[in-house]
Amino acid sequence: MKNYSILLTTFILASILASCSQKGMVDKDIKMYSQVWDDVINKGEIDKINAKYFDENVTGISSPENIVGIEAFKAYYQHFLTGFSDREFTIKNIFGQNENIVKHWHFTGKHTGDFFGIPATGKTITIEGATLIVMKDGKILQEQDFMDNMVFMQQLGLTPKPENAALVNQLYAHFSEGNIDAVLAMMDDNILWNESTCSSYSDGNPYTSPEAVLNGVFGRIGQDNESFILENIKLAGLGENKVLASLNYKGKSKKTGETYTTLVVHEWSVENQKITGFQQYIGLGQQ
Repeated sequence: MKNYSILLTTFILASILASCSQKGMVDKDIKMYSQVWDDVINKGEIDKINAKYFDENVTGISSPENIVGIEAFKAYYQHFLTGFSDREFTIKNIFGQNENIVKHWHFTGKHTGDFFGIPATGKTITIEGATLIVMKDGKILQEQDFMDNMVFMQQLGLTPKPENAALVNQLYAHFSEGNIDAVLAMMDDNILWNESTCSSYSDGNPYTSPEAVLNGVFGRIGQDNESFILENIKLAGLGENKVLASLNYKGKSKKTGETYTTLVVHEWSVENQKITGFQQYIGLGQQ
């Protein structure tokens, strides 16, 4: 009985020590994590996203594609530093267990620069959200943010006029159905159409008529691809007569036989229920 008591006491002490050790590791991870993101967002020290604090395979869970690797993480968050001045990022609550951390955060900033292709609006935004974090060996391995993107867009003044959004939405529907004549009919005769400088179709910029768009863009898309579809279309407004759309191109190249998914942003100008302008932006890390 005496030996049993000794074993039980030893087990309890070991469990307490292990628990204290685990808590110490979690507290250390939380302290490091909080300091790194304070330095990156509030102080603009983007180079703190490095191998000292982030696992080389760090992953940001995102749709439609994850952000993978330290350099991709740096490029992604650089958009926030470029896009917003007067940044204030606050962690309102944070706690963890084992390798998992959860934070409740608050961000405010003034949109004074280009943000993923969205020109400065001068608007001040205030947004809250939560992030699920996975740590590995004292480094940040994975993050997944949860926030209300619609509130974010509304604060930037990017809520589209219903009639303009409906027009652009109908254009995408016609394109997806293969009804190119209907798409062209929605364009102003003097449309100014610009492909992203990353696109091989930008060699004809600006295309200044529906016929030019047909021959220089739509026709070449058909020639170059076995399949080409639009997915995950989301619309937002930009000023009085503009509509922004984020979406994916999903296609298969005739030349290589490879399939691809590309994130793009389209900026549409609308006047009198006609498309008068188009600007394409290729998403982060896309070709």
